[in-house]
Amino acid sequence: MIDHSRKRPRIAGFTMIEVMITVAIVAILAAIVLPSYTEYVTRSKLVEAKAGLADMRTRLEQHFLDNRKFPTECVAPASGAAGAGKIYLPASTKNFGFTCALADSTYTVTATGVGSMANFQFTIDQANTRATTNLPSGWSGKGSACWVSRKNGDCG
Repeated sequence: MIDHSRKRPRIAGFTMIEVMITVAIVAILAAIVLPSYTEYVTRSKLVEAKAGLADMRTRLEQHFLDNRKFPTECVAPASGAAGAGKIYLPASTKNFGFTCALADSTYTVTATGVGSMANFQFTIDQANTRATTNLPSGWSGKGSACWVSRKNGDCG
């Protein structure tokens, strides 16, 4: 005779509903966190442009104080020694390249994004006017008289 009074041992584990709920919660969290993280990484890369522009401004102003005029040419760091009337551009970084336009009493230095930062462009001039001349779609503040550092157009 078979004894049915014994209880069967319960098999440990998760039900399909529990697993589906967990996956849904993780997906919702990822949908919220991923865009914020991506913007955070982008904002951290903008520091390269701002640091290079500020460094270049300092060096150009020092040259002006020493010579009563700005240099006549900007030279890439790898192109050899900067002679009289020349000044080194900041070294291009992974995310930004630098160019300049010079005259005796004026200058404009431009940082242009490359790679994942390709649509960003910032400038500075002899009057310390900081401008955002280009931004990717979804960012506001293009044409601002500051260096935009947040997607909503805030400057920093």
